[in-house]
Amino acid sequence: MKKSLLLLALSAGVSLQSQAQGWPAAYEGVMLQGFYWDSFNDSRWTKLEARSSEIAPYFQLIWVPQSGNCNTNDNVMGYLPVYLFNQNSSFGTEAELRSMIKTYKAKGTGIIADVVINHRNNLGVNGAWTDYPKETYKGVDYQMLPSDIVSDDDGGQTATWAASHRQSLSSNKDTGEGWPGCRDIDHKSDNVRNNYNAYLKFLLEDLGYAGFRYDMVKGFAPEYVAQYNQTVQPQFSVGEYWDNSTATKLWVNGTKVNNVPQSAAFDFPFRYTVRDAANSGDWSKLENASNAPLINSRLFRQYAVTFVENHDTQMRSASEPLDPIKKDTLAANAYLLAMPGTPCVFYRHWLDHKQAIKAMIEVRRAAGIVNTSVPTIVSREPKQYVVSVAGTKGTLLYVLGDEAENYAPDATKYVKVLSGQHCAYFLSRSTKTLLLDKPSGEYEAAFTAKVTSVSESEQTLVYTTDGTLPTAQSSRVPADGNISITQDATLQVGVLSAEGEVSNVVSRTYTIRPFVEHTATIHVRNENNWPSLNFHVWNNKGNNNMNGNWPGKTITDTKEVKGYTWNYQTFDITSKDYFVNVVFSTDNGSPQSVDVTEITGDRYFVITTEQRGGKYVVRDETDVVTHLSPLRPTVLPNVWFNLQGQRVEQPQAGQIYINAQGQKQMF
Repeated sequence: MKKSLLLLALSAGVSLQSQAQGWPAAYEGVMLQGFYWDSFNDSRWTKLEARSSEIAPYFQLIWVPQSGNCNTNDNVMGYLPVYLFNQNSSFGTEAELRSMIKTYKAKGTGIIADVVINHRNNLGVNGAWTDYPKETYKGVDYQMLPSDIVSDDDGGQTATWAASHRQSLSSNKDTGEGWPGCRDIDHKSDNVRNNYNAYLKFLLEDLGYAGFRYDMVKGFAPEYVAQYNQTVQPQFSVGEYWDNSTATKLWVNGTKVNNVPQSAAFDFPFRYTVRDAANSGDWSKLENASNAPLINSRLFRQYAVTFVENHDTQMRSASEPLDPIKKDTLAANAYLLAMPGTPCVFYRHWLDHKQAIKAMIEVRRAAGIVNTSVPTIVSREPKQYVVSVAGTKGTLLYVLGDEAENYAPDATKYVKVLSGQHCAYFLSRSTKTLLLDKPSGEYEAAFTAKVTSVSESEQTLVYTTDGTLPTAQSSRVPADGNISITQDATLQVGVLSAEGEVSNVVSRTYTIRPFVEHTATIHVRNENNWPSLNFHVWNNKGNNNMNGNWPGKTITDTKEVKGYTWNYQTFDITSKDYFVNVVFSTDNGSPQSVDVTEITGDRYFVITTEQRGGKYVVRDETDVVTHLSPLRPTVLPNVWFNLQGQRVEQPQAGQIYINAQGQKQMF
């Protein structure tokens, strides 16, 4: 009996292994790259979690920065990893990471780990090149050794250093391209695979990640990605193979086990055809026969993760421009979100164009576009490039180019549902859906929401704006009409039948919050008796030295508040998404405080005597000093009064109001 049970278990294991694949077929999901370069504010685990209610309804996957500790107190993006099981990083603590992953998982969104295992940085104690930390996880010790480094690392320089210190590297050469940033790891080593298998299981089974994005997979043979995935069984795996179409397909095939690829790949050819088309204004360049995107191939669409920008191509600064899309960002995303493959939206694009991208995703879903959908070119005109994509629920017809707005397909077959600069979406009437061009969210001013009935027959539409379900007695709107939204509203629109029944109700929640330019004054006092106080200030719009180079400006202006002396400086807050950040220091910049980020209004800070990673912790005492909360109200009635006792319909950012409970609050 025991032998039979053992054979049954082994059989089940073989079955599970044989069914493993690197990316699901007919997958409907859209992925978000949840960071851009140096997005230490916008991609903090706590910030991502706070945005989950807005992000999760639109994205089924979020790829986040490498979350392991990099053995430095500086803010780093994580691509020089040191620790495997220490998950305290520049983006937050392990507890914050776990909370963020758990929150998204509860909302149906999986988090994709950035897995950097081509190379690994060492501790560097006393200038060492080959020392790795010993880590204990679940009672087992894990540590890499000098013999786990490839023999030809850094062109032999590491071997020379090792020999001079009576150490030996692996006898194996690198199985891929070398990378000079730190030690290249030998994946032929049993100890390396033991360390990494334990690490990957930790990411999936303990932290709760849904899958992996493998960094720089050109650095080691694809068979090792296959081995790791076969052992750990992630549902999602995608490799960063930065190369042409032919080479990328070879890499995907190189991950096969039992003739099934164990990983998808980022579709870099897709990205470069979009860049060329958008930057030139000639959208016919999307047809690139010499370097065709993976999505053009029936065999590889399932394994194509498409994108138009990422942290390695974006415009970082004037001194580091890289290779960005320079214009028509929305049209580029319209192409991305209409095509097969699994689209990965760049975080910077999401932050800058949320409502437009939300609307595009809603149309993609309405048509039922999946990663294996089939596109058909309708027109190859450079200024009016047209493609139809067959989904599971209907056909999406999209148009790109300077003349996109002028395109008119057969009105008996298609209905325009969305349009923007140099792009337009049409749905086949057989899709049978209701769409609103304004997705749920926060808007700065009153607007009109266009409702479109996609149907083969005429329909009568009814709606409400107070959150109640519409009835036959509710207000009516034409099947291609506009609904005015002048205040916070929950809009519900449905189809009214001849019998007076309302069905197919769609709902959107809108908040109108106008922005008014205002100032933000940073006040600080110090519990450490520093002889002087420097403010190093930067904003989120690319100005990294608002007070000059490090350590910034010595602040001598003071004021007395609540019996304390505060040094202060005032800044203009010029837009809704604008904020400043500050680091406090003394003398020539040492000692210094931790980063204090996302300041949009008057704040009072205290530099404490507590240190974290060699930097002084800062305590926010705004609420104590002003008796005001710097946060927006949560579940309170929409009733506010200014300090003169007059009722205000729409509070302005940065101003003080009294709510219905008689509490003062700052917006």
